[in-house]
Amino acid sequence: MNKKNALAIALWAASSTTFAAGQFVTWNCADDNITENIQTGLGNETETSGYWFDYRDDNDGGESAFICPFTIDPPFIYCSAENMIVECGGFCGTADLAKGSMTSSPYIGFGFNIVGEKSSTDPTPLAGDASTWGGLCVTYSSDADLKLELGLGPVIDSTINYANPSVTLPAAKAPDILKGNTNHGNKVVVSWSDFKQPSWYDGSVKIDGETAAKQLVAVKFKLQADPGRYNFNICAVGPKDGTCPEKCGIPSSEVGIKFVRTVSAPKAILNGRTLGFTGIKSTATAEVMNSLGQVVAHAAIDGAASTLNLTHLNAGIYMVRVTGKGVHLARRIVLK
Repeated sequence: MNKKNALAIALWAASSTTFAAGQFVTWNCADDNITENIQTGLGNETETSGYWFDYRDDNDGGESAFICPFTIDPPFIYCSAENMIVECGGFCGTADLAKGSMTSSPYIGFGFNIVGEKSSTDPTPLAGDASTWGGLCVTYSSDADLKLELGLGPVIDSTINYANPSVTLPAAKAPDILKGNTNHGNKVVVSWSDFKQPSWYDGSVKIDGETAAKQLVAVKFKLQADPGRYNFNICAVGPKDGTCPEKCGIPSSEVGIKFVRTVSAPKAILNGRTLGFTGIKSTATAEVMNSLGQVVAHAAIDGAASTLNLTHLNAGIYMVRVTGKGVHLARRIVLK
């Protein structure tokens, strides 16, 4: 066995347990009752898969920042994926790119884990076998090109000098990608074989897209460009089967896509000033927050159909959040 093959086998082992592929539900933020986490079909019992994270260039000397997209007055005081979905129909924001002491172009990045963390006390991300997905579809808007990368975990990523297999999502500008759930953006469908390591990489360990898919830890988006501000919005992500809409803001039902709900299929339905909850099969907590992020109403849901009286609240826009075992629901409501 040569040194190159021995190292490749060692890297494979470093990815720990690899979970078998399951049903990857296309995450389309135009669908009713969409949740902040993506149903990858590979999540483990820690329920930490599919949640969005972000990173930036500060470790490389950069000074880039992630600016939350909230435009309502007053704005939400914290930045979370569930609030982004309400505000602009996707994982969205503005990349404020600043070089600092960097010699290369500044960047920010974001993505979601495929399997999740090893345990409640060990945050090590685990790898999953996503090869049966065939690839990915993405519907998005961005003022600059995005790199769609296959994250392989901190050990492998650092060993290959962060030359992860990737494809380029070309810039797809919109008049105002952060305002409303209007039709805009671009759809791209790519196969695992389309993912390539960058041409500058000359390391001994070569990993193609099909190999990476079998030990996938995270799907990541990287926005790297000249200093300045760039808007972006990831409206839908799914497997390579054409299920992402052609434009942002188009629900799955309008493009003939069968929308597979989560096991609990939670719903929050507003009828006048009464908020009803159905399809929740386990104990959960419902919270209603105002535009400052303050909880103004809450209730425990015992698994049966439940309601929450909102007659004491002023007219306006509110965020509803329901959390519990296997239940993650966020939606915006308007009280009149």
